Amino acid sequence: MSDTDTPSWGIEPVPERLRVLGALDGFLLWSNLSVSLLVIVAGAFLVLPASEFGLALSLPEALAAIVAASVVGNVLLGVGGLIGADARVPTMVLFRAPLGRSGSYLPTGLNVLQCLGWSVFELIIIATGASALSKQLFGFGGVAFWKILFGCVATGLAFLGPVGFVRKYVRKFAVWVVIASLLYLSWWSLHGQHPVRLWHRSGAHAFWPGFDLVLASIISWTPLVADYTRFSRSRRAGFVGAGIGYFVPTIPLFALGAVIAMSRQISEAPALLTAIAAGGAASVLALLALTADESDEAFANVYSGAVSLQNLLPRVPQRLLVGCVAAVSTVGALMIDLRNYQPFLFLLGSFFVPLFAVLLADWLLSGRHYERNDVFGVPELRVEMVVAWLAGFCLYQWLAPTGPHWWTSIVAYTHPQTLPWGGASLPSFAAAFALATLARVVARRPILASA
Repeated sequence: MSDTDTPSWGIEPVPERLRVLGALDGFLLWSNLSVSLLVIVAGAFLVLPASEFGLALSLPEALAAIVAASVVGNVLLGVGGLIGADARVPTMVLFRAPLGRSGSYLPTGLNVLQCLGWSVFELIIIATGASALSKQLFGFGGVAFWKILFGCVATGLAFLGPVGFVRKYVRKFAVWVVIASLLYLSWWSLHGQHPVRLWHRSGAHAFWPGFDLVLASIISWTPLVADYTRFSRSRRAGFVGAGIGYFVPTIPLFALGAVIAMSRQISEAPALLTAIAAGGAASVLALLALTADESDEAFANVYSGAVSLQNLLPRVPQRLLVGCVAAVSTVGALMIDLRNYQPFLFLLGSFFVPLFAVLLADWLLSGRHYERNDVFGVPELRVEMVVAWLAGFCLYQWLAPTGPHWWTSIVAYTHPQTLPWGGASLPSFAAAFALATLARVVARRPILASA
């Protein structure tokens, strides 16, 4: 392992000699992270019956929500990548700038929970796909076995670090096989079907909840994006790699999940992968390629969970934290039901959409550039910015209460309302951005001239 693999680089700004990821490297990394069975399953949630946590959208309305949310979400993700490349520190350390050192601990804790949750869901999806394959080929399912095995694989990949992962895994993986698999599954999803009939199948009018679901799945990467773009050669490379790299596969994958769920009459999310595995030899090979490629999402969440913890525990070895995050994720995958996936996505969105708005407002008012002192020379707590973030979160929940039943029951006492044009993500982002800007001005923190 060479010095440039940076497997354990901590929270200090990345030096120039280690900023080695170009725009193409970033594009390959983020397009691989976007190609996910979990995204296909999320697309199915758009059209699944409401009784199965689905939104029961018609296909045209689902596609409209996918396209709109993908454009908005990936622009924000690209900007997050740019800010990370500018400051050269992990995302949770980056939040010290607007929130203060102790203020960053709350989003850090939430992000660790998010990374654990995503790792759990990734391992569930990988194990479900692998189990469907092995049962089809060998008559052996062994879901628990696959969860443990791929938990170990994710741990090994996380030990490589971002640069080593891109150079030793992403560049050498046969991306064309994944593309061929997706093209085949697209054909298979419509083979023997009546596309016009699918297009005109009625559904619920829930564009904005669908928009929020897709946006939440993309926005959930913004608290992780700087963990990787801090190694980018330039701010442009950070933006292009994250924003465009993740965007390219997003729309086709969400659409594929929705079409498979409708054309194969899937009634629950786990059945989607089983249906693909039962589709013949070519479908089995396609699912095998996607299952193998899924391990990079598990890597990202295990690695970023460990890096986020370093904001709280900077002196603890990163490898130890990687092992702990991977172990907890594997145990969680053995215990958690995939049916809780959609409320989890919405709850994440309600936290991280306004949080990113606060970061963006502070970065813009800092002259679109963070120096080291802007991150490490901050006060203990910037109460006004934390309040702006939490106000955005409260607005999101008031417009679209989501999460576990005990939480939504509490929110119900506030008599939630909906805006005439619906949705919660954009209003909460706008409110948090405006409040953070106002708070920054009122607090009279220095505002630098734009570069």
